[in-house]
Amino acid sequence: MEHTTLAHHLLLAGLLFALGLTGVLVRRNLLVVYMCLELMLAATTLAMVAFSRFAHKMDGAVFVFFVITVAAAEVAVGLALIVALYRRRGTIQSDALNLLRD
Repeated sequence: MEHTTLAHHLLLAGLLFALGLTGVLVRRNLLVVYMCLELMLAATTLAMVAFSRFAHKMDGAVFVFFVITVAAAEVAVGLALIVALYRRRGTIQSDALNLLRD
């Protein structure tokens, strides 16, 4: 049975990050952009856990717990902002939003 190496984990994290970055740059729906940002955050936590595992230290894994806690609060606030924006403007398309006008 083959074992995964640090390069495998970092390749997966890099692919996830690139996919999220592509989604942020290409998509215009704020909900999809927000999900892509969360995908990028998940990719960075995967890289931290991989470095922690292969260095035989728990520092990265412990730090990931704090990142996940902050991400949960960020999701709650971000989704509340998107819902409030939808209620006020009627759309969540980023190119249709102009925050300088009422």
